[in-house]
Amino acid sequence: MPNLALELGKQTASLGVTSVYGEQQDVDGVRLIPVAVSWHGFGAGEDGANGSGGGGGGAAIPVGAYIRKGDDLRFEPNLISLVAVGIPFVWVAGRALSRIIRALKR
Repeated sequence: MPNLALELGKQTASLGVTSVYGEQQDVDGVRLIPVAVSWHGFGAGEDGANGSGGGGGGAAIPVGAYIRKGDDLRFEPNLISLVAVGIPFVWVAGRALSRIIRALKR
C-alpha cells in the first residue's frame, strides 16, 4: 500500500461544495451556484515490523450561493454560517480592542 495518503487525497478530491450543497440547479430560469469553504487532510504511516495505519478528516462550511437570473448575478450569503463565524470574530475583536485601549491608557 505505497502512497496511501495520495490515494486518499485522490478519492476525496470531489468533496467540497457538492458535499455541502450539491450541484448547481436551474429553477424557473434562475441558476443557483452554491459556494462553500472546505478543507480536509489525511496522513498515513508504515512501520515494517509493526504494520501500517492512516487517518483523515475534514470540514465544509456552506457560505452562500450565487444567483443568476438573466444578466443579473448576485451573491446571497448563508446567514447561519455568517452568524456562526461572526460571533467568535466579534468576541475576539472586542477582547483585542479592550486590551489595546488598556495598554494605551498606561
